[in-house]
Amino acid sequence: MQPNIHAHPVNATRRNATALTAALAVCLALAFPAYSYAASPEKAKAGADMMSKKEKIVFHVTNDDPKIWNQSLNNMAQLQKIIGKDNIDIELVVNGWGIGMLKFDSVVANRVDEAVARGIKIVACEATMRDRKLTKDDMLKSVDYVPGGVIEVLQKQQQGYAYLKP
Repeated sequence: MQPNIHAHPVNATRRNATALTAALAVCLALAFPAYSYAASPEKAKAGADMMSKKEKIVFHVTNDDPKIWNQSLNNMAQLQKIIGKDNIDIELVVNGWGIGMLKFDSVVANRVDEAVARGIKIVACEATMRDRKLTKDDMLKSVDYVPGGVIEVLQKQQQGYAYLKP
Protein backbone atom coordinates (compact mmCIF):
# COMPACT_ATOMS: atom_id res chain seq x y z
CA MET A 1 0.00 0.00 0.00
CA GLN A 2 1.26 3.45 -0.92
CA PRO A 3 1.57 6.07 1.83
CA ASN A 4 -0.98 8.86 1.59
CA ILE A 5 1.14 11.80 0.53
CA HIS A 6 -1.90 14.05 0.65
CA ALA A 7 -2.57 13.52 4.40
CA HIS A 8 -2.62 16.81 6.19
CA PRO A 9 0.06 17.23 8.95
CA VAL A 10 -2.51 18.91 11.24
CA ASN A 11 -4.51 15.67 11.38
CA ALA A 12 -1.41 13.76 12.50
CA THR A 13 -0.78 16.36 15.20
CA ARG A 14 -4.39 16.05 16.41
CA ARG A 15 -4.09 12.26 16.56
CA ASN A 16 -0.89 12.56 18.57
CA ALA A 17 -2.47 15.12 20.93
CA THR A 18 -5.52 12.88 21.43
CA ALA A 19 -3.33 9.87 22.18
CA LEU A 20 -1.24 11.93 24.58
CA THR A 21 -4.35 13.23 26.36
CA ALA A 22 -5.72 9.70 26.74
CA ALA A 23 -2.39 8.45 28.11
CA LEU A 24 -2.27 11.35 30.56
CA ALA A 25 -5.81 10.60 31.75
CA VAL A 26 -4.87 6.96 32.41
CA CYS A 27 -1.74 8.02 34.30
CA LEU A 28 -3.72 10.46 36.46
CA ALA A 29 -6.37 7.83 37.21
CA LEU A 30 -3.64 5.43 38.30
CA ALA A 31 -1.77 8.07 40.29
CA PHE A 32 -4.84 9.35 42.13
CA PRO A 33 -7.07 6.33 42.74
CA ALA A 34 -9.02 8.04 45.55
CA TYR A 35 -10.63 10.37 43.03
CA SER A 36 -11.69 7.56 40.72
CA TYR A 37 -12.67 5.43 43.73
CA ALA A 38 -15.40 7.88 44.70
CA ALA A 39 -17.72 6.87 41.86
CA SER A 40 -20.66 6.08 44.13
CA PRO A 41 -21.91 7.71 47.35
CA GLU A 42 -20.86 4.63 49.36
CA LYS A 43 -17.38 4.71 47.92
CA ALA A 44 -17.19 8.48 48.40
CA LYS A 45 -18.04 8.04 52.11
CA ALA A 46 -15.41 5.29 52.45
CA GLY A 47 -12.84 7.62 50.86
CA ALA A 48 -13.83 10.45 53.21
CA ASP A 49 -13.53 8.12 56.22
CA MET A 50 -10.08 7.13 55.01
CA MET A 51 -9.07 10.80 54.81
CA SER A 52 -10.52 11.64 58.25
CA LYS A 53 -8.24 9.29 60.16
CA LYS A 54 -5.77 10.87 62.55
CA GLU A 55 -2.33 11.53 61.06
CA LYS A 56 0.59 9.89 62.89
CA ILE A 57 4.15 11.16 62.55
CA VAL A 58 7.34 10.22 64.37
CA PHE A 59 10.24 12.67 64.21
CA HIS A 60 13.71 11.25 64.89
CA VAL A 61 16.45 13.64 66.02
CA THR A 62 19.93 12.32 66.70
CA ASN A 63 22.05 15.47 66.75
CA ASP A 64 22.64 18.45 68.99
CA ASP A 65 22.50 21.20 66.36
CA PRO A 66 20.17 23.95 67.67
CA LYS A 67 19.22 24.86 64.08
CA ILE A 68 17.97 21.32 63.41
CA TRP A 69 16.13 21.30 66.72
CA ASN A 70 14.44 24.62 66.06
CA GLN A 71 13.52 23.51 62.55
CA SER A 72 12.04 20.27 63.91
CA LEU A 73 10.08 22.06 66.64
CA ASN A 74 8.82 24.59 64.07
CA ASN A 75 7.75 21.79 61.72
CA MET A 76 5.83 20.05 64.49
CA ALA A 77 4.08 23.29 65.47
CA GLN A 78 3.15 23.97 61.84
CA LEU A 79 1.76 20.46 61.40
CA GLN A 80 -0.45 20.96 64.45
CA LYS A 81 -1.56 24.36 63.17
CA ILE A 82 -2.35 23.23 59.62
CA ILE A 83 -3.79 19.77 60.28
CA GLY A 84 -5.26 20.59 63.66
CA LYS A 85 -3.93 19.54 67.04
CA ASP A 86 -6.70 16.98 67.48
CA ASN A 87 -6.10 15.47 64.03
CA ILE A 88 -2.46 14.51 64.45
CA ASP A 89 -0.30 12.46 66.81
CA ILE A 90 3.32 13.61 66.85
CA GLU A 91 6.12 11.90 68.70
CA LEU A 92 9.72 13.08 68.77
CA VAL A 93 12.22 10.31 69.49
CA VAL A 94 15.64 11.52 70.64
CA ASN A 95 18.82 9.46 70.85
CA GLY A 96 22.50 9.75 70.00
CA TRP A 97 24.04 13.21 70.26
CA GLY A 98 20.56 14.75 70.39
CA ILE A 99 19.97 13.49 73.93
CA GLY A 100 21.79 16.47 75.45
CA MET A 101 19.15 18.80 74.01
CA LEU A 102 16.62 17.27 76.41
CA LYS A 103 18.66 18.27 79.46
CA PHE A 104 17.09 20.86 81.76
CA ASP A 105 19.78 23.42 80.84
CA SER A 106 19.55 22.94 77.06
CA VAL A 107 19.33 25.92 74.69
CA VAL A 108 15.98 24.56 73.45
CA ALA A 109 14.62 23.52 76.86
CA ASN A 110 11.80 26.08 76.87
CA ARG A 111 10.73 25.16 73.34
CA VAL A 112 10.72 21.45 74.24
CA ASP A 113 8.51 22.16 77.27
CA GLU A 114 6.17 24.26 75.08
CA ALA A 115 5.92 21.45 72.50
CA VAL A 116 5.00 18.93 75.19
CA ALA A 117 2.41 21.37 76.57
CA ARG A 118 0.86 21.49 73.05
CA GLY A 119 0.48 17.70 73.05
CA ILE A 120 3.65 16.56 71.31
CA LYS A 121 5.13 13.47 72.93
CA ILE A 122 8.90 13.74 73.33
CA VAL A 123 10.83 10.66 74.40
CA ALA A 124 14.46 10.17 75.39
CA CYS A 125 16.39 6.97 74.72
CA GLU A 126 17.43 5.42 78.04
CA ALA A 127 20.23 3.43 76.35
CA THR A 128 21.82 6.66 75.12
CA MET A 129 21.34 8.24 78.53
CA ARG A 130 23.24 5.34 80.14
CA ASP A 131 26.04 5.67 77.56
CA ARG A 132 26.31 9.40 78.30
CA LYS A 133 26.00 8.85 82.06
CA LEU A 134 22.81 10.93 82.25
CA THR A 135 19.99 10.36 84.72
CA LYS A 136 16.37 11.50 84.71
CA ASP A 137 17.42 14.22 87.16
CA ASP A 138 19.54 15.74 84.37
CA MET A 139 16.61 15.84 81.98
CA LEU A 140 13.58 18.06 81.43
CA LYS A 141 10.65 16.97 83.57
CA SER A 142 8.33 17.15 80.54
CA VAL A 143 9.97 14.33 78.56
CA ASP A 144 9.10 10.65 78.64
CA TYR A 145 11.48 7.73 78.27
CA VAL A 146 11.81 4.65 76.11
CA PRO A 147 14.31 1.79 76.52
CA GLY A 148 15.70 2.29 73.00
CA GLY A 149 15.18 5.14 70.55
CA VAL A 150 15.68 3.11 67.38
CA ILE A 151 13.32 0.40 68.65
CA GLU A 152 10.71 3.09 69.40
CA VAL A 153 11.02 4.47 65.87
CA LEU A 154 10.66 0.97 64.43
CA GLN A 155 7.57 0.26 66.53
CA LYS A 156 5.98 3.57 65.54
CA GLN A 157 6.55 2.80 61.87
CA GLN A 158 4.94 -0.62 62.35
CA GLN A 159 1.95 1.21 63.89
CA GLY A 160 1.57 3.31 60.73
CA TYR A 161 3.47 6.44 61.75
CA ALA A 162 5.17 8.41 58.99
CA TYR A 163 8.91 8.80 59.66
CA LEU A 164 10.58 12.22 59.46
CA LYS A 165 14.24 12.79 60.19
CA PRO A 166 15.35 16.39 59.77
